[in-house]
Amino acid sequence: MTNLALYHITRPSSLKENAPLLIMFHGYGSDENDLYSFASELPEELFIISVRAPYPMQPYGNAWYAINFDAEMNKWNDNVQAAQSRDLIATFIDQACDTYPVNKDNVTLLGFSQGSILSYAVAMTYPEKVKNVIALSGYINEEILPENLEAKDFSSLDIYASHGSVDQVIPVEWARRIPKFLSAHNIKHAYSEFPVGHGVAPQNFYEFRKWLSGRI
Repeated sequence: MTNLALYHITRPSSLKENAPLLIMFHGYGSDENDLYSFASELPEELFIISVRAPYPMQPYGNAWYAINFDAEMNKWNDNVQAAQSRDLIATFIDQACDTYPVNKDNVTLLGFSQGSILSYAVAMTYPEKVKNVIALSGYINEEILPENLEAKDFSSLDIYASHGSVDQVIPVEWARRIPKFLSAHNIKHAYSEFPVGHGVAPQNFYEFRKWLSGRI
């Protein structure tokens, strides 16, 4: 059995083999238990893994990459760490498919906020590893995408993106650029907004659950 480097928790599938795989990636300052709360309400045939980000924070929580602030309180991302986490996740997908009774051709990534940003990056860098992405309250960070996007085959990739219209952490204007970007690269997608802040409204959950149920 392959060694899985990232700490994670799992919910086995109702299927004994070839199960569709769903991997969850939490946001900045959280942990693997956050999105795992969705697991009991998602289709039982899904094999679900919820992963903890690699960088511990003080006094608690974890991050996929550092967010730094300057003297004027402008913030910027550590894109080196972000790219490392992107590649770490790609390796984890391979290890999970080798370790658990899942279908490597039916992998869905579900991310919130920073986990959403990484999910976009993984899917666009390694589209052969990912079938679906559910990207909640995030945006596309082009600085951690490969330069040769036009050479990638996105024909099997499908993305559900959603955002709160009054998000106080990641401006909704950033999310509104997502459909244009995905369309420019011929990536199938759906985009929704909900009247909430930086979080997932119940109707948002029901919508992405329905979207996912039709694709697994």
